[in-house]
Formats: sequence, structure tokens, C-alpha cells
Amino acid sequence: MPSASCDTLLDDIEDIVSQQDSKPQDRHFSRKHIVPKARRRNTQKCLQEEDSPPSDSTIPGIQKIWIRTWGCSHNNSDGEYMAGQLAAYGYKITENASDADLWLLNSCTVKNPAEDHFRNSIKRAQEENKKIVLAGCVPQAQPRQDYLQGLSVIGVQQIDRVVEVVEETIKGHSVRLLGQKKDNGKRLGGAPLDLPKIRKNPLIEIISINTGCLNACTYCKTKHARGNLASYPIDELVDRAKQSFQEGVCEIWLTSEDTGAYGRDIGTDLPTLLWKLVEVIPEGAMLRLGMTNPPYILEHLEEMAKVLNHPRVYAFLHIPVQSASDAVLMAMKREYCVADFRRVVDFLKEKVPGITIATDIICGFPGETDQDFQETVKLVEEYKFPSLFINQFYPRPGTPAAKMEQVPAQVKKQRTKDLSRVFHSYSPYDHKIGERQQVLVTEESFDSKFYVAHNRFYEQVLVPKYPTFMGKMVEVDIYESGKHFMKGQPVADAKVYTPSISKPLAKGEVSGLTVEFRSRRGGPLSSLSQCDSAGSRVGLRLRSLCQDGAVTVSVGLALFALLFALFAKLYN
Repeated sequence: MPSASCDTLLDDIEDIVSQQDSKPQDRHFSRKHIVPKARRRNTQKCLQEEDSPPSDSTIPGIQKIWIRTWGCSHNNSDGEYMAGQLAAYGYKITENASDADLWLLNSCTVKNPAEDHFRNSIKRAQEENKKIVLAGCVPQAQPRQDYLQGLSVIGVQQIDRVVEVVEETIKGHSVRLLGQKKDNGKRLGGAPLDLPKIRKNPLIEIISINTGCLNACTYCKTKHARGNLASYPIDELVDRAKQSFQEGVCEIWLTSEDTGAYGRDIGTDLPTLLWKLVEVIPEGAMLRLGMTNPPYILEHLEEMAKVLNHPRVYAFLHIPVQSASDAVLMAMKREYCVADFRRVVDFLKEKVPGITIATDIICGFPGETDQDFQETVKLVEEYKFPSLFINQFYPRPGTPAAKMEQVPAQVKKQRTKDLSRVFHSYSPYDHKIGERQQVLVTEESFDSKFYVAHNRFYEQVLVPKYPTFMGKMVEVDIYESGKHFMKGQPVADAKVYTPSISKPLAKGEVSGLTVEFRSRRGGPLSSLSQCDSAGSRVGLRLRSLCQDGAVTVSVGLALFALLFALFAKLYN
């Protein structure tokens, strides 16, 4: 029998404790007589540690983000909404690209040069080791392009989820959200209109009334991104306008891919919307209507003329003709002829005296002959459009026009130059010198020498930089004119209208932080980013749960209470 490993057998584990050792109850009694010594806290060091998380951690919600937007006013509105949500979450929106941790690039797919700028910006961001999130029409229309691979993408209808995409991108993940929003199978206009936003100009609110369109133009890439028509309900648009005026806005722009088609998918129309909006516009504020194609304005001409004569609506309309050749319009699948365009313009000029008609023209569309081009030149010479957007044709990948026989590049360039020469041959505002006009001042000129205002016809008027004029309706005498502007001298002792019902937000201030939004997001948690890293992670996870609908607001509040109780216990 093998020898025991020890000579003394233990009947119980407690036999290991000798008689001289203190018993558990003795140790407990001794603890009562111990006076803890308070350790002095280095407040400065603690604050630095709280502000600066450990080097091996990545805490979303505290980084700097640079946002660049190309393209139309609809795209600019999307960019404002994304900036507002990110700022509300705790991110800092910066105008310094090199100082940013992440670049949010909001693209335009209308023309090749815009996409080239977008592509070059991606390359530059990669060279500077920036985190990248891509948005806008380019990745939505062609998400499989080689230069987009491996990068985070947020679709044009998913901008209300930009925080999630940015958060995951900062963690080192690649995220793609490109789906469309639907309600019972019906496509919606897009993200909610009551989201926070940072207006580029605190005095101007851009409202997208619908997304997509009813056309199928052979040259258009935007249709691939924005899709078919989907309109916002009238009450939501009116509520957004009311909120804007309460935040000091004095000018509203209505925008979409085609405002004239508004409401056809939800059983209403553009004039009905406009009359509802006019009811909530305060005195001295103005409404500007965006681009509308000829086919959808034709059936509302009488009512549109009445709306455009309203004193709080600019007598301005952007109606793209694109070409004065019916053959070219047919190849473009524009669904109207030149006679339709003329009918719209002639009617509005008669019924809305002085109205400004802006239009677009594409030079060198596939199949355009010299005769086709000359018809376009004659149209410009006849109407002398004060605002004319001349575009050289660029074949966009994936469009029918890209497969057509192309006009030689040199011919396209020459036609663009020729039409530009015609446009600059006349002066649209010379006859207005000496007029007295009321103008709404909304911004500063590029050279910072003047304030920029617009008169009743949305014509640009430069006025002296008197700080009291900004955001106001003032009276001026026109004393000079140029190709694209007039200059006005303020009338002495003239009444200055203050259209805003409240003080405008500061530049960069977040708009729309409503109670509903706070509930939807689980409350403003940016302050948690200043707590210690463990607490921040808990807060961020809670916020993520609230966003995903995994917890209700009441449960979320209970968890918050528990979280702060834990902090209090740790620091006491």
C-alpha cells in the first residue's frame, strides 16, 4: 500500500486553520474599526482622462466630420439633414477637410464632371487615410463601380440612418444601405421631413416635396438613383414649413426632380399644395418654386398663374426645354414638343406680368443636326431668357443615350460656345434702372462686398452690407445692372419688414430637435461621450438599441436611470 502523502489526516477543510489564526467573524469585527483614508482626486487629470478615451478604443459620436455635397437643391437638402442628425448625435461638423476624421461625400450623377470631382475626392480621402461614407445619386445608381468597392454607402432614401452608417464606418466596418422606403408596399417620398438639419443658410429652408419622377429621359442617370415618383403628404410639408418659420427662416425653396408632377401618386396636385403653403407664410417671407417639366404644368396653367401672382410667392419658374427641335426632344423622350413649351411660357408671361422664366438647354445631344441647333438658337434669341443653363451633352453610363451615335466632341464644344455667346449678347435688366423695388435679403455675395437680395421676380439685387438688412424685406432704388444682377440703394426712411416670427438660428446650429426626435433617438446622449470609456460604450449601446426599436422609450429611461445610478455609486 503506498505511503500517505501526509502523516496527518484532515477530517474537515477547516482543520487547515490553526488555533492562532483569526476567525472570519474576528476579521469582520476588525473591519468595523478601520477608518478608510480618502484619496485625493486629481481633478485636472481626471477631466483629461474623461475627455480622451484610451488609445486602443474607438468611441463613435465624438469625431469630426467633413461633408461635401454636389448637385441640385434636393441633394443639398439631403446634405443638410445628414449634417443635422450627426451633430445632434454628438459629432462635430467641420468645414476643414484635413482636420476631419471622416469624409461624407454626397454625390451628383447628372454630368460626368460632377462624378469626376466625386471620384477624385474619394481618392484624396484614401490618400489622407480618412474614413469615408458615400451618399447621393452616384452610388445609388451604380453601387457596383470598382472605385466604390469596400466603402460605406448610404442610399438617397436612407439618409435618416446616416448615424448608424457613420458609427459603423468609424469602427472600421463597411456598411451599405441602399433600400427604398415603403409603406404597405407603396413607395414613400423618402426620409421623414422632421429630422434635424443644419441649414447651409439659416434663412433658407429647402423642402423636397417629392422624389423621383414620371419621365424616362434617355440621357438621365438621376432616374436610376431617385426612381419613380413618390410624394410627401401635404400636411407633412405644411408642418415642415411652419417649423421653419418658427426657426427664423424667411425663404422657402420647394424642390424635387419634377415639382410639376407632385401629388399624382397620392391623389392631389401641385396647386393644391401651394395654396396650403401660402396660408402659413408670414408677411415679408417668400416661397420659391423649383423646376417643373412642361407636360405636368400644362394642365394646371390657370391655377399656377394665380399662385405665382400671390405677393408671398416669387413670380419665377424653372421650365427646362432642353432643345427647340421636336426631333431631338423625341430622341430624348421628353414627352412634349416645342409648341407645348411655348404655350406654357406665353401663357405665364401674359397672366403673370414680369415673370422670370429660367430654362435649360443641352448642346450636342446624339443626332442633333446643325438645323436642330439653329432652332434652339432662335428660341433663345426670341425669348431672351434672363436665366439660362447651357450644358454640353455628356453620355452617362447605362443610359440609352450613351448607346446612340454621338455628336463629335469638337462640334458639341462649339455649339456650347455659340449658344453662350447668344445668351451674353443681351442685357435682361437694363430697362429696370430707376425702378423702386422691394427685395428680401438672404445672403452675402461671393466677394463679400454686398448682401444678396431678390425682388418679386427672383432677380438678384445687390445691396449695401447693413447688418440690420439681413433676413429683412427692404425697399431699394435700382441704379445699376449687369448680366446676372442689379444694384439697389436703400430708400431713406423706408419701412423694413421682419418676416421671421422668431430669431434665426445661428450658422451651424441644429434645426428640428423636437421632442419626437429625442424620443425616437433615445434622447440627446452627446454628453455621455465625456464620461469614462466603459460608460460611453454602455450609453452608445443603449442609443443603438433605442434606434433599432429594441427597447421602448420607458425602458430606455429606466436603463438611463440605472446607468447614472451606477456612475454615482462609483464616484462616491
